[in-house]
Amino acid sequence: MNTNARRRSELALVFVLVLTVCGCMVGPNYIPPQTPSPPEWSGIDKTLVKEPPVASVSGPDLTQWWRQLNDPILTTLVEEAVKSNLDLKNAVARLRQARAARGIASGALWPSINSSGGYQWGQKAGVSGEQNLFQAGLDSVWELDFFGGKRRAIESADASIEAAIEAMRAVQVSLVAEVALNYIQLRSYQQEILIAQSNLKAQQRTAEITHKRYDVGFASALDVANADSIVAVTDAQIPVYEIAERQSIYALSVLLALPPADLLKKLAPRGNLPGVPTEVPSGLPSDLLRRRPDIRESEAQLHAATAQIGAAIADYFPAFSLTGAVNWNSNLLQNWWSGSSRSFGIGPSVNWQIFQGGAIESNVHVQESLRDQAFIAYQKTVLAAFQDVENALIAFNKEQQHRKALDSAVVANRKAVDLSLQLYSEGQTDFLNVATAQRSLYVTEDALVQSCRNVATDFIALYKALGGGGEPLPSRVPEKKAVIPDNTPGKPVL
Repeated sequence: MNTNARRRSELALVFVLVLTVCGCMVGPNYIPPQTPSPPEWSGIDKTLVKEPPVASVSGPDLTQWWRQLNDPILTTLVEEAVKSNLDLKNAVARLRQARAARGIASGALWPSINSSGGYQWGQKAGVSGEQNLFQAGLDSVWELDFFGGKRRAIESADASIEAAIEAMRAVQVSLVAEVALNYIQLRSYQQEILIAQSNLKAQQRTAEITHKRYDVGFASALDVANADSIVAVTDAQIPVYEIAERQSIYALSVLLALPPADLLKKLAPRGNLPGVPTEVPSGLPSDLLRRRPDIRESEAQLHAATAQIGAAIADYFPAFSLTGAVNWNSNLLQNWWSGSSRSFGIGPSVNWQIFQGGAIESNVHVQESLRDQAFIAYQKTVLAAFQDVENALIAFNKEQQHRKALDSAVVANRKAVDLSLQLYSEGQTDFLNVATAQRSLYVTEDALVQSCRNVATDFIALYKALGGGGEPLPSRVPEKKAVIPDNTPGKPVL
């Protein structure tokens, strides 16, 4: 075997050994956290639970829950917001950024090839006459991922992409809930305007009767003053509701990425509050960990932080590279391809950061601390999610009881107003009873609208807390189980 053949065989053997060793990856393998969850929701009223319970990651009850309100205008607003909302577009841009960052990380696994060229004209010392010098070259460096540091960086980038996807879905969940909430508020303010106007007319008629009774001596000046006061108070409330009505329309327009006044023509006609189903979705609390995008985003961030530990630990070890170079140097273009103008070289190289003043160890500690912070953030996110659901459940259930009581109060107050007016017209009671009845009727009717709004708001909050409103999610690939290695700070882990 000649010398060149032997060298090629040696290089091939080195390459095979490189591929074999590259299967090693330093650092801890990521294992999804095991988070305990309560066996059931404490705030749920089992008489208001849908059967069968919702236990899947996605389903029509959750992904498009607003359709249960049976309001075509709301459905249109939600669909347009998902297409045009600026926050959602910004989240999509962050996802593109994460995918591009992954491309940067994966590029480090491949050889880098650089080219160079140049031309010089001049005179050398001791040589008569001017000379031309043509230069060109190709340089290649392939840093081999012996200890998996670069692959850990890619793993972290993949987890960051997943986090960006879940962040985008979390924005969509919040967006849908925000559109529905502003729409509910708009309709409730419109209803309060109608109730105020209706009560205002009734109070104005009562005031006219009181003025006539005063003219004939059957009522006192105090009765007249009280009647006019009731009218003025109710009349003063209407502009407040009109301000809130207009501001709700403006808020909806901005959510749809429109100028504030663009939806006035569509939403200014006053409509009723959408009817809210009394049934609520059910499911095990553990389902929430798979359904809510903010929890999955936090878990992906934990995965990314864990992988970065391995990337930092890889700096403890030497970096092996295969290098190659081809260069051409000639003072005559016609001699460019001759053997005397060409030189080349190929071979391995090693770079080992033997002493860095503790910087490598400190970087490992930094990444471990970031991993611990990500885990704490994940735990907080899970606890906050459980709290959101429990808060929404208890509020939804108790507010319905409140609404039923107000229904009865409104019926009783309407009857009281009719009876007091009849008796007052017949001179069998004084104006104080009429004023009290009319005030009570207006207060309870307004409170009933507010309670209906609160029921709808709690309904929205419940579906948002359950992670509803995001696009359907694919089933997740099961994580590979791995033994957690000894992760003592500063200790290299293979």
